[in-house]
Amino acid sequence: MASFKDLSSLKHLRATLKVQEDARQKAEIERITLEKKQQEEANLFALSVGKVTPITTSDKVISAPARPQPIPIQHIADEKAALRESLSDEFTFETLMDTDENLSFIRPGIGSDVLSKLRRGHWVIQSQLDLHGLRRDDARDRIGEFLRQARKNGHRCVRIIHGKGHGSIGKEPVLKHKVRIWLAQKDEVLAFCQARAADGGAGALVVLLKSSTPSNS
Repeated sequence: MASFKDLSSLKHLRATLKVQEDARQKAEIERITLEKKQQEEANLFALSVGKVTPITTSDKVISAPARPQPIPIQHIADEKAALRESLSDEFTFETLMDTDENLSFIRPGIGSDVLSKLRRGHWVIQSQLDLHGLRRDDARDRIGEFLRQARKNGHRCVRIIHGKGHGSIGKEPVLKHKVRIWLAQKDEVLAFCQARAADGGAGALVVLLKSSTPSNS
């Protein structure tokens, strides 16, 4: 009886080993088939693209994105502070300029005919600055920047609109008076006068600036 069991176990063992061997052979055949297929595809790709030269990485340059230029906030603040200090509210007309009853201005040494031409509109107004709605300090800063930009652009005649003061407390034209004081302190200003009615009248000034080219007067 024991021999029969041993024989049965042996047959079962052989059957198991055979199944395992068949599975191993099948897996090996599938592996070989897959490798052969991959090789054929690789050969087909190589034939399609031709000879390929690998790219060397030793000369590869990696460019970093350009960083934005830093904004010189403190420098801008310092310039504005210097501008406010250089344009005094206590300046008096009588000390540095010739005036008339309309508070027109012509810098000493400039011919009187220049002011006459300015009143008649001899020069074309090339740019303008509107100060409506601005507080005193903001208006002073804007005037300084406006004049610098006008000179940079080669403009000789500009208009500054200060308003007639109807919206001010007490209806007093505060900016109208301050703008004249500030302009008289700017070396680049040769003359200014009240604008003609068509150009703003009592609410604006027409300003003549020095030429940005030394050859011109």
